Amino acid sequence: MMSESSSDACDLVMNYSAPERCAFIKRTPDCSMADGFINYLKLAFCLLPPNLTPLTITLCIIWLLVLFFILGLAASKFFCPNLSAISSTLHLSHNVAGVTFLALGNGAPDIFSAIAAISHPHTAGLAVGALFGAGIFVTTVVAGSVSLVKPFPVASRPFLRDVVFYMIAVFWTFLILYRGSTTLGEMLGYMGLYVVYVLTVIISTYIYNRQKGSVTNGVQNVPHIPEFSSSYSPDEDDIPGLIDETVQQEYESEYSPLLPYSESTSEILLSSLNPVDNRKWRRKPWTWKVLKVVKTPLEVLLLFCVPVVDPDKEDKNWRRPLNSLHLITSPLLCVLVFQSGAYGDLMIQGELPVWLLTLLLGMFLAAIVFCNTTNDHPPKYHPLFALLGFVVSAVLISAAASEVVSLLHMLGVVLSLSNTVLGLTLLAWGNSIGDCFSDITIARQGYPRMAIAACFGGIIFNMLFGVGLGCLVQMCTTHSFVQFDSQGLLTWILAGSLGLSLVLSFIIVPLSQFHLGRSYGIFLLIFYSIFLVIALLTEFGKIHS
Repeated sequence: MMSESSSDACDLVMNYSAPERCAFIKRTPDCSMADGFINYLKLAFCLLPPNLTPLTITLCIIWLLVLFFILGLAASKFFCPNLSAISSTLHLSHNVAGVTFLALGNGAPDIFSAIAAISHPHTAGLAVGALFGAGIFVTTVVAGSVSLVKPFPVASRPFLRDVVFYMIAVFWTFLILYRGSTTLGEMLGYMGLYVVYVLTVIISTYIYNRQKGSVTNGVQNVPHIPEFSSSYSPDEDDIPGLIDETVQQEYESEYSPLLPYSESTSEILLSSLNPVDNRKWRRKPWTWKVLKVVKTPLEVLLLFCVPVVDPDKEDKNWRRPLNSLHLITSPLLCVLVFQSGAYGDLMIQGELPVWLLTLLLGMFLAAIVFCNTTNDHPPKYHPLFALLGFVVSAVLISAAASEVVSLLHMLGVVLSLSNTVLGLTLLAWGNSIGDCFSDITIARQGYPRMAIAACFGGIIFNMLFGVGLGCLVQMCTTHSFVQFDSQGLLTWILAGSLGLSLVLSFIIVPLSQFHLGRSYGIFLLIFYSIFLVIALLTEFGKIHS
């Protein structure tokens, strides 16, 4: 995307014979791939023999799935809950928290992937491909699936508001790509559009409540709305309000102890590191159990390294032994993971490594906290653990996103695919597939309005801040304005298809009296299928300008 005079250099590796490819990779700066723990191009062309290329691609795709699992788990189980705890500590209203902290939490994998991609010239095409591709996927496939599962009347004003703001964001992005450059002032205004969106949400909600007569009565009559991550499919039992309360009470009474019982410190530590709920395990299908077994090692590792504060629990999820260990593992993980481990081997005055100093300081703080707290009552400074968990999970998500971008760049070089098509397919699907499952689940449980609102609200934030922050990072790195390369017809097809889908929704939904039925859902799915066919035909040269 950005000034890609040298970004095509690495793609030329496939024009060389197999024995010459390793030497080409080593002498071409564009193939260095400094971001990321693994240089996947050297892995594919230097470390493994050419006859094992199919195996290499297979292993890389499996590793890509693992990275998507890490992104989803880190965002849904750690990043979002800690953001929720922070917003509760700051006493933010639900509206403000929803369009700020919740939007950041839900879009974390998408935003960090976009920042990692767009801030480097040789992978910038992934960013636009992923953001536009995810936009089309969410507003057609996900919204269409919700309409098919549960036809319903949509709230007119919020729907029109979100569609209009998203159309403005898409059109502004299109103008930036068309001009081929942008400046710091424009990027600040570009991200400022989301501030206008937030103010519009707050003001419109206030006016709506005033029209209803009483804000207090309105709040009392509105049931609690669960919050979801856009990149992870939640367990059905993780969705508050969707379980029958009588069933939940039966389970709680069945498993509650007959006599008062206090767990020992070791038992608290072991139970805190166990992500499997026996009550859920017994009544879940075998497919859920298989997926849970696959995720469990990652969840245990993340539980060991990232603290989580839950303001809805009586003890705020205070686990004295584990939280004390977090003061050791969390800072150490940040040092080893931040900027792909760049600070892991850094030496202080050539003698003391940073990681060792971090370890010693963490052990000192852990000892103080462990000796001055009890197992039963969280300390007054427990909310600070939410801030620690937020920072650690953000660093982890950023590192995983950088690995995803580097890996997709390698797959694009090996398979001779452009970054844009990889972005609108693999990266967009990986970051958005959770939307499909979670929103369909929400719709089936009787919350289709919430599901359709999630389709449009989060992607506005993802686009404005994914492109905006990525460009700001590039400006800070190069100390100059950002230049773009449109990457040909495919980019215009991508932007045009997203804009067309929004315009058609803006016209069709009001004409259908704001009722989203099965015919509308089928139309959206057909629209996405046609778009995908045209995009792939363009990529393979069957359609050209």
